[in-house]
Formats: sequence, C-alpha cells, structure tokens
Amino acid sequence: KALLKALGASKTVASEDVPLIGSVGRLVSQKGIDLLLEAIPVILQKAAVRFVIIGSGDRVLEQQLEEMAASYPDRLFVFLGYSEEKAHLLEAGSDLFVMPSRYEPCGLNQLYSLRYGTLPVVRKTGGLADTVIDANAQTIGDATASGFVFEPATTEALVEALMRAVEMYSDRSTWAQLQDTGMAQDLSWEKSASSYLDLYQQQPVQAES
Repeated sequence: KALLKALGASKTVASEDVPLIGSVGRLVSQKGIDLLLEAIPVILQKAAVRFVIIGSGDRVLEQQLEEMAASYPDRLFVFLGYSEEKAHLLEAGSDLFVMPSRYEPCGLNQLYSLRYGTLPVVRKTGGLADTVIDANAQTIGDATASGFVFEPATTEALVEALMRAVEMYSDRSTWAQLQDTGMAQDLSWEKSASSYLDLYQQQPVQAES
C-alpha cells in the first residue's frame, strides 16, 4: 500500500490484493526492458496484476513506458529517475521482482529481492542463474526453489515465467515456502570466501622442478 500510494495510486487501488510485479534498474536493452515492455500488455490482459517500474535510461524506452502507463493508469505505475527510498519500497512492497536481463555478470537486485521475500523472476544468465532456483515440482518438493527462471531472451518466455509466478501466488503455502527459502539463503562474502578457500585447497600442489 505504501509503495502504490507513493506512486500516486488511489486508496482503493492500493488496498486491492492482487500480485504486484516490480522492476528497478537502468532502462536499457541489456536489462531486457524491451522484453518487459512487450510482455506487460499481454500479462495485463491475462491476469489481475499490477506493475511498478522505477528507473531511467534509453529515452525511447522511457517514452514507451510513459505512454503505456497512461493507457493503464491503475495497473502500471512508473517513476522515471533515481530514488533510493522508492527503490527500497518497491523491493519490500512487490510480490515479484522481474529481471529479464540479456546478460548479468553478477546482479544485485535479485539478491535484495531474495532478502526481502520478494520472489525474483529472472532470465537464466550469469549471476541470476547462480542465485535463483526455478520453482518446479522437484525444487518445490525438496524446498530449494526461490523464484522463477526462464532461458530464451524472448517476450514469450518472459510471459510464460510471469504467468507461472502469478498462478502460484494463489497457493499461499507454497508461496510462503519460496519466500522462506529465499530469505534463508546466505549470499554474504563470508560464505563466498569460505567457498573460494575450499576450492583453492582442493587444487593439487605442483612440485618444483
């Protein structure tokens, strides 16, 4: 409610319990924002959801977002620019955080999302693939699932992943399990350093000639 009100939503709109899909970042092709822009109208036709997008970048993409927000005034909320406060509100207030990046060497927002219990929807690339486990029958069964992953850099694949996530939203016990799994992950440097140390200690020592 606080997030939607901060972006100008009416009290009635802010109070409705529908999945909220958020995105924060640079509005550029690398981040797959063009895929997200193509997916939003499709998702809005298929499901009762809302989108909140915060960021800046390519002016063409900014204009497309502004025009789309005008077409869906109660379902798509856009803030063009940088706002630390609004970014934190979005991470904490969204149900899903979408990152359809074409490439992402590390990625930070999916880590923030996991910590907040906001389930990430990511493309299988770089650091996103390393940190988010796709929700399927096996990973839900063994309690390792922490989000939703798709691979092809296409609008269709993104729509499919988002619809899987939206449909799972109604299964609140499974949803809570995914949130708990994500929030329980230790993605700190302390753990990473320990893993590196273990790896180095496994390497054979080369004898001097």
